[in-house]
Amino acid sequence: MNKLKIGIPKGSLENQTVELFKRAGWTITYGARNYFPDIDDSEVSCALVRAQEMSRYVENGTLDMGLTGADWILENGSDVVVIDDLVYSKTSTRKARWVLAVRDDSPVERIEDLDGKKISTELVNFTARYFRERGINVEVEFSWGATEAKCVEGLVDAVVEVTETGSTIRANNLKIIHELMTTNTQLIANRDAWGNPWKRRKIERISTLLRGSLLAMGKVGMKMNVKKADLGPVTLLLPSLTAPTVSPLSRDEWYAVETIVDKSIVRELIPLLQEAGAVGIIEYPLNKVV
Repeated sequence: MNKLKIGIPKGSLENQTVELFKRAGWTITYGARNYFPDIDDSEVSCALVRAQEMSRYVENGTLDMGLTGADWILENGSDVVVIDDLVYSKTSTRKARWVLAVRDDSPVERIEDLDGKKISTELVNFTARYFRERGINVEVEFSWGATEAKCVEGLVDAVVEVTETGSTIRANNLKIIHELMTTNTQLIANRDAWGNPWKRRKIERISTLLRGSLLAMGKVGMKMNVKKADLGPVTLLLPSLTAPTVSPLSRDEWYAVETIVDKSIVRELIPLLQEAGAVGIIEYPLNKVV
């Protein structure tokens, strides 16, 4: 039987990835010490792998596909096929940033000021290459964790750390002086697997459903009934991927209107729709938008 081997990122993205697969239609289950989860698809097997190592295992064929950050693909220099961008994280659906930060009281204002200085980061290869390409001589050391603290304590002159909002960095009395790159989760595949017709078709189907599930996050469906005379004002209020769906009802002069909107605007939108003449307004959750 054909089997597709998928890598699930272990760590900060683990729960979000399992939930994303669940919304897409696959249930992944495992115990606390189990690195090989069960999945309700006889054509798929799973392995929990650190995001930092994922691209290496996909590149060498241990895994056919996996999810990892664009940053770790660059860090490892892995030759893989990037199938799709899946912008999600532990806390939001925004892209994360790798930034250069120094102590608040540091005289360093530009990256050039770090010439001859020491930097601590988990992203060693990328950081060293980034400074080398700009002709700036720095010593880059690997950080096993608590990276910000090394700068606060004066063990290093600067850190390169990942952040979404910068709040943790500011909370540690550091200031950001430069952004090196933005990153997000990517769906990647082994080149031989991508060249296999069966595996490629399976990967493409999984990609479609994962992307649809991600697109549905933060959105809801809305249904309502509207008199013909009020149809124009109501539909003008409704944002949609294309246009609201309008269908005639059995009662003359009445129409059913359905659309998809951002969840964040619903509380302002419903009163406006009522004022415009909509009745029987229903809000419902979405699992996928394809």
